Amino acid sequence: QVQLVESGGGLVQAGDSLRLSCAIVGRTLAMAWFRQSPGKEREFVAAISWGDVNTYYSDSVKGRFTISRDNARITLYLQMMSLKPEDTAVYYCAARDYYGNNYKQIENYNYWGQGTQVTVSS
Repeated sequence: QVQLVESGGGLVQAGDSLRLSCAIVGRTLAMAWFRQSPGKEREFVAAISWGDVNTYYSDSVKGRFTISRDNARITLYLQMMSLKPEDTAVYYCAARDYYGNNYKQIENYNYWGQGTQVTVSS
């Protein structure tokens, strides 16, 4: 059984940086961050492959956000830079415990955290 707990969200101004963390309990392979704004569907943000070899980003965050995992594989991070008001959302950590080649869909993950709110003011 895998448990995920996000932290690090908050209120920041446009242009600021913020780092989200996801504490991991259990064995995980690929992991990802998704986000959801009010009235919108949950969307893919970034993913990291099971061997930490490959990373994937949505076009809206590419070049500004970085996903990483510590060597002990107990914490997943999302470093967010040059934040914009449109980045405002609840950010969710996701994981799967099976091998696969797809990373950008909600159905690619079978474990989810409770989410952490990020609000970017203009």
